This record gives sequence, C-alpha cells and structure tokens, in this order.
Amino acid sequence: MLLQCTKKMLDELKIKPDITPVEVNQVHAWHVNVLKEGRRKIVVFVHDISRYAIVLDNLKAKELKNLGALFQQAIRETLRAEYIKEDVIEDYLAKAPDIISSKTKDRTCVARLNKACENVYAFQSFLKPDAVIQVDISKRISKLLAGNGNGQYITPNIELYKALEAFAGKPIFETRALELYVRLALKNYDVSRTLMVPKQITFDELHEVMQAAFGWQDYHLHEFNIYPPDTVFPEEAFFYSLKPIVSLICDEEMFAYEDNISKKMETGERLADYLPAKIVYRYDFGDDWNHIIEVVREVDNYEHNYPTCIGGRGNTPPEDVGGERGYEEFLHIISTPNHPDLEHMKTWGKSNGYRDFDLKDINWKLKEI
Repeated sequence: MLLQCTKKMLDELKIKPDITPVEVNQVHAWHVNVLKEGRRKIVVFVHDISRYAIVLDNLKAKELKNLGALFQQAIRETLRAEYIKEDVIEDYLAKAPDIISSKTKDRTCVARLNKACENVYAFQSFLKPDAVIQVDISKRISKLLAGNGNGQYITPNIELYKALEAFAGKPIFETRALELYVRLALKNYDVSRTLMVPKQITFDELHEVMQAAFGWQDYHLHEFNIYPPDTVFPEEAFFYSLKPIVSLICDEEMFAYEDNISKKMETGERLADYLPAKIVYRYDFGDDWNHIIEVVREVDNYEHNYPTCIGGRGNTPPEDVGGERGYEEFLHIISTPNHPDLEHMKTWGKSNGYRDFDLKDINWKLKEI
C-alpha cells in the first residue's frame, strides 16, 4: 500500500520517506495526514482515485508504530460496513504491495487531503470516543460532494465503488438482504414500515434505520430486546411481562439498571447473528415507544448496499408527546378547528418531527446512513 504522507505525518512517524520512484496500481495509493488536539492524534487517509476517507483516532505510540497493519484492518472494517463482498476486500488487500511511505504527490492531492481533514473537524461529533478505527465518520464524510475541478463534483463513496469494481472485474456488493416488518406498538393506531436491510447490518446501524424510517430525532436512549422466534406477546404491557434473551444497549450506563436481564453493547453486533428471533426496538424510556421487528424473508438478489423502505402506513407520534395517551390528546387538538391550542400544537408538532408518512423522504434519509 502506498501511503503518501505530509511532512507532519512523517515527523509523527519518525521516518524518512522512500524517495525511490514507486509504481503501484493507483487503486492502492492513499494520502495521509495527522491532526493533533493536545495529546490526541487523528490520522486521515484519503484514497487517490476516489477521495474516500478513512479515519483513525485515539492513536497511541504503539499503534503509530504499526500504522500500516492498523490501516489495512481499517480498510477491512470500513469496506465491510459498506457491504463490499468479503472476497473483494481480501483480494484488494492481498494484491496491495507492502506498506511504502513516501512524500505527498502534488499540491492538488494535498488540498484534497486537507479538505477531508476539514470534514473530520466538521463531523467530529460522529467520532466514537473509545474506538481507534472510526467507521462511522469515514462513511459519512465520504458521502459528501467533493469538488473535482472545472465546476465538476464527485461523491467519494460512489467513486470508490467504481474503482473497486474495475479492480475486481465483477460486482462488488454483498447482495443478501432481509425484509423486515416493523410495527409501532400502539393500541389504537396503525403505524408500520416494511424495510429491506443488508443482511450483515449491525444493530447500531439498524438503530439509525429505525430513526429514519419512523421519523424520530434520536433525542433519547434506546435498546434492542431479543426474544425467541415463537414468542407470543400479550396485548397488555407485554414488554414487561416477558423476559428477553438479551438486551442490546446503546450506553454503558445502562449496565447499572437492576433488571436481571443479560446486556451487551449493540456496537458491532450483527442482526443476522441473533436470528431467528423476534426483536423489540425500544426508544425513549419515558414515552416508551416499542417497535416489534419481524423478519419476513431473506432476499438473495438485493441491488443496493444501503437500506430501503418499500412500504408503510401511519404517522409517527412527535417526540416527547407523552406516550400514546399524549398522542391521542395531540391528535384531538390538531383536528379540532376552533381549539384554542390548535396553531400552537401544530407548530410544536412540526418542530418535534410530526410529519405525514413520506416514502420518498424516508428513502432519501436511508440512503445517507
């Protein structure tokens, strides 16, 4: 792998660049820079052809010494998160030359590298505090439009797909997917979504899918409760009368809850590894919105590497409306023409995410995950 490093990066690595002219397949060429905030070091790699960015954070001295091997693992994890086929990933890594560190190529490449670094600062809220390989922010900043000269723009993730497909000489995406039927558990209202998700989706990614599909704004904690596939839920208070096999949680503080339920962090856990099962996605432990997730079927020829919504019914309640009872009161007010709180409640509902079901808008959001 050819790593073309800024002077700042070379100084950090305490190495002299290879000045011997190097010929490598450009698909294996990357530019590299380091960002420093006090003792914190963030390393940004930008692919020469596509301008796809891969980000490493929380680097210690021993990790900097093994930066080449760490970068290869970062490529592996990031491409898996893009749902690239495993054999394509391994072929890409196997055919790469040994790590070669050189100077940056030219001013244009440095400017593009600097732009990616600016995007890291702009999206730093997506950096995972305890992770080194930062898959989430890598995917997000690589979906941003990038200037390509003469008023032209590219999207780095799309360009990476093209480069890998040309390299592999075949389709690169894992095409297996799951069709999910998801119903928001309400007594008096029918709110549901039918989703297609890549089979290897993780639960932290599925959380983002649920937020986009139902129009939530991710203000609150959530969890996924896993039940046996033959579970029959009672009508009343069923989420508390049955004990799940395991609860996948989003915050380590939730381990302190004394409920005698086995818990694991959701990060990196894959949906497919827990099937067959019935799953309840619980969002907002105050209003307690519970979503029942059932797998309808497995699809072998899914054409996307991102989730899609293929159908749905009903509007999602606004955030912080006060559970189903509060939702009923909200609907009563906005449907009563002369109610004194009508305009206020309409404005409040809109600011808290209340919208009519819009399949096109949901799919636009899902594509950005």
